[in-house]
Amino acid sequence: MSSSLKDVAARAGVSARTVSNVVNGSARVAPETRRRVQEAIEELGYRPNLAARSLRAGRTGIVGLAIPELHSPYFAELAGLLVDEARRRSWTVVIDQTRGDAEAERRLLTGDGGRVMDGLIISPWALPAEDITAAARPLPVVLLGERSPQGLADRVAVDNVAAAEEATAHLLSLGRRRVAAIGLQPHLRNGTAELRAEGYRAALRRAGITPRPEWERPVPALHRADGARAMAELLDTGAEPDAVFAFSDELALGALHTAHVRGLRVPEDVAVVGFDDIEDGRFGRPTLTTVSPDKGQIAARALQCLADRVYSPRNDVPAADLTVPHRLVVRASTGG
Repeated sequence: MSSSLKDVAARAGVSARTVSNVVNGSARVAPETRRRVQEAIEELGYRPNLAARSLRAGRTGIVGLAIPELHSPYFAELAGLLVDEARRRSWTVVIDQTRGDAEAERRLLTGDGGRVMDGLIISPWALPAEDITAAARPLPVVLLGERSPQGLADRVAVDNVAAAEEATAHLLSLGRRRVAAIGLQPHLRNGTAELRAEGYRAALRRAGITPRPEWERPVPALHRADGARAMAELLDTGAEPDAVFAFSDELALGALHTAHVRGLRVPEDVAVVGFDDIEDGRFGRPTLTTVSPDKGQIAARALQCLADRVYSPRNDVPAADLTVPHRLVVRASTGG
């Protein structure tokens, strides 16, 4: 026999209304109480009647997730965490790929694709923040990344300037002085590469080193092939880096490949740091030093922001601008 909401309440030692608040994603539940209710839900296998709940509340129980690339290890891992977090709130996640195309992002925001959902979490690469919030009204939207929403929408992001500065400072602390950067993307409007470049240059200046344009390599995308090509360009143009900060782990893995092909030892001849802490970097040869954003926090905070907007739709509540923590994970590519 299937369990009921009252069964969950009895198991958790709370009221039925509290269980309902947890299921509906309400923020008005203490963390310890929420944990007990979620454990009771899992133990009893309780599944709310989403159709009935949606009819009563005028909601679908569906949220959208729009990411630039489904095959990106970073976005794939983040999507998995968001789906897990949404399931705990009895939400279904519909995932779409924008490829960083402005029209694709706009279609999802305006609902032109025919999908009906309660809210949208989006990592925009093309549309400016003001276009995103204008197109989305009245749909609740949470932005992932560096595009400033100017107080018009909730945002969850990493401090890319601080993270990049920390990664570069780590390389400098090893005695490296010709530190190159791979990953600039002047053709995109999302601001991530620009902020990481800012942190990279700040670390160099702090160490008394003047940033040099020939040490910075732009890339069309953040994939292994782009990193391998950029590393080859650095070596072929005589930059002779003794360290590389790559703006993504995939770029870093590509740079490591080129270093190996060219007979360079890592980290003896060139030290390499990436960004994202994807699984591949933990099993490379050598293992990859990287900036690790707290992807679990990104997922949890993004879903909480969306729940607050969906279930407490007050227009006078200021937009949240949240920064999640990061840490530098030192591995063999820098001598760890």
